[in-house]
Amino acid sequence: MKIETNKSVALAYVLKVDGEIVEKVNKEQPMRFIFGQGYLLPKFEKNIKGKEIGDTFEFELKAADAYGEIDDDAFVELSKDIFEVDGKIDESLFTIGNVIPMRDSQGNQLNGSVDSVSDTAIVMNFNHPLAGCNLNFTGEVVDVHDITPEEFAEMQSSCGCDCNGCHSHCGE
Repeated sequence: MKIETNKSVALAYVLKVDGEIVEKVNKEQPMRFIFGQGYLLPKFEKNIKGKEIGDTFEFELKAADAYGEIDDDAFVELSKDIFEVDGKIDESLFTIGNVIPMRDSQGNQLNGSVDSVSDTAIVMNFNHPLAGCNLNFTGEVVDVHDITPEEFAEMQSSCGCDCNGCHSHCGE
């Protein structure tokens, strides 16, 4: 069976950036997803479409086709005061590279990493951690099959938002 839209797919792979392993997913606990439903980067899906169980793959996604180039507008200077809790600021939060979960003015959750620190402010980087990086994948197709109703229900309920599945309209 070939990888195509609405098939359940399992992959084992290694992701490298600049020759360094960033992520490794083995055959015993492969990455599972429904192909063509927007779970993966579009160019990633294009590179594995049509493959079958046992097929291997090796390709590079340029930054523009992955998580984009680094956006200078995603660097935001924030007053340290906004991190005050009960009149105290936990200075240990402000370690360069530390990821801090935050919310924007619309209540959307964002992860920012500490880019720089001064006496009164910090600069947070809200770019994706892999923005600006070319991604090199090597791997193997572990499984391809028709999606079962149970898999479909599990995928819908695990979309990550606080609604009733990825295909509903969150917040309505």
